[in-house]
Amino acid sequence: MDRSAEFRRWKTQCLSKADLSRKGSLDDDVVGLVQLLNEQEQFFTTSSCSGRIVLLDGGTNGFEIQKQNCCWLLVSHKPCVKDDVIEALKKVNGDAILKFEPFVLHVQCQALQDAQILHSVAMDSGFRNSGITVGKKGKTMLAVRSTHGLEVPLSQKGKLMVSEEYIAFVLNIANQKMEENKKRIERFYTCLQNALEREASSNSHLKVKSKENNSLYTHKKKRKPEKACDKCVIEKNDNGLENDEDDAGLNVNIFPEDY
Repeated sequence: MDRSAEFRRWKTQCLSKADLSRKGSLDDDVVGLVQLLNEQEQFFTTSSCSGRIVLLDGGTNGFEIQKQNCCWLLVSHKPCVKDDVIEALKKVNGDAILKFEPFVLHVQCQALQDAQILHSVAMDSGFRNSGITVGKKGKTMLAVRSTHGLEVPLSQKGKLMVSEEYIAFVLNIANQKMEENKKRIERFYTCLQNALEREASSNSHLKVKSKENNSLYTHKKKRKPEKACDKCVIEKNDNGLENDEDDAGLNVNIFPEDY
């Protein structure tokens, strides 16, 4: 199986799977972006989160908190109000932590060149912690990430360690980060559209040039045999070519059709 066929098989399998996230569906702020990526033959998304404010009760392990073993007291993909956090803190039994987790997106790419284009888009959009990984089976993944997260402890062993004023202060910072996060997602979508348009225009230009070269070569082949033969002799003497057909082949493949 060639690489492009294998990639299409991976894409079909991934996009046909059920969404196993806690929410069970795409976040509203990334629906358009995810759809745009999945419409392209060279990309498909494997996971995403638009960004969220989370209040976790991690038991009594403090900063050794693990998501799979903790209780989610509050999850919001939109800005939060202080009263919601205060109400959720009434349920805490251990060490509560308020977090802002920025947008994250994982995209499998057909080729390294595709991943590099997408990586450039991510960097230009403000997601400066993005990176590319290539697996042993040739899977090329791009992770879109940023560094403007937030993580603040609020209680210890069920006891609130900060004032409501401080909670309001921290939550205000988290909400500002959420707004900035949304702007970066919108910027990413616009930059991606522009990059795809440039790539399509470039590919179209190359195909036109390829057709022009092929047409020129075909026209040359239709000349009278005796004149064509004279031309071959001249080229052979001037350039020291052993076979004039090899030279013609080089002209045909300057802009191959499948570029």
